Amino acid sequence: MTETFSEFWNISINTTEKLFFTVTALTVIALFRLLTGMLVSRKVKDDKRSYHVRRTVTYVYTAIVFVVVGSIWFQGITALSTFLGLASAGLAVALHDTIANIAGFFFIEARKPFRVGDRIELDHVKGDVIDIRLFEFSIVEVGNWVDADQNTGRIVHVPNSMVMRLPLSNYNIGFEYIWNEIPVLITFESNWKKAKALLSEIGNKNAESLSRGAQEQIRRAARKYLIIAGTLTPTVYTTVKNSGVMLTIRYIVNPRQRRGTEQQMWEEILDVFANEPDIDLAYNTTRFYTAAPNETTPAKILSPSPPANKED
Repeated sequence: MTETFSEFWNISINTTEKLFFTVTALTVIALFRLLTGMLVSRKVKDDKRSYHVRRTVTYVYTAIVFVVVGSIWFQGITALSTFLGLASAGLAVALHDTIANIAGFFFIEARKPFRVGDRIELDHVKGDVIDIRLFEFSIVEVGNWVDADQNTGRIVHVPNSMVMRLPLSNYNIGFEYIWNEIPVLITFESNWKKAKALLSEIGNKNAESLSRGAQEQIRRAARKYLIIAGTLTPTVYTTVKNSGVMLTIRYIVNPRQRRGTEQQMWEEILDVFANEPDIDLAYNTTRFYTAAPNETTPAKILSPSPPANKED
């Protein structure tokens, strides 16, 4: 049979035998890979664990393919080393970006700056990592035209080499919480001290439990990283702006809960302020000053109109 194929394709018998053994080996390995995948799907029910097992199986069978095919085509250390030397020189020039991506893959696997499931930000692209491959990793985009930290539905494929060249932010490794701030602007005429006390009560009610969880996270992360977080309990800061007094609630939260906690706090703030006649939210207004006849100083200051009749 090898002689027939050799004559038909006009190639040597030795090369024909190698092609035959290569196709046979690849077919057998593919069948075993398929059976292993079916076994993993049947036995492993957890999605995250199943993903990691399937990725490990893929890497193992890929290594087996290289070893088997290499042993078929290259016999002897001298022939193999010569081939690898020539191939390396050519690849280094022609496939610079590809080699950089492979190096980035080994960097990700060894250093583990992020794992599947982590939320990261790289080169102004933020999202949740869903896959890591030899040349690139994939994330589900978060933010962009969508408010807060919810995903857009787009999958972004990022070359692995970018991990070694650009700053990388990880929301999960080490310290799994972030600081969030809710700015509340009230008028100068409002009772800002009462408003600050009410906001502190709302912040403590909704975020104090998160602070306790963050403290435990910091104790575990301090074994590996130098993290000095300071005060973790919710705090309200006071600042004066052009349109009123700015009261900012600062609290710690899990990145995936940021929008939900912010919505809950704002609803409570609106309900509480609605029952306080001496506290009003500020908005852009125009004030007019009138002077009495033959006087150079203002005689009367007109209060800003109600929201329904204000001039912006």
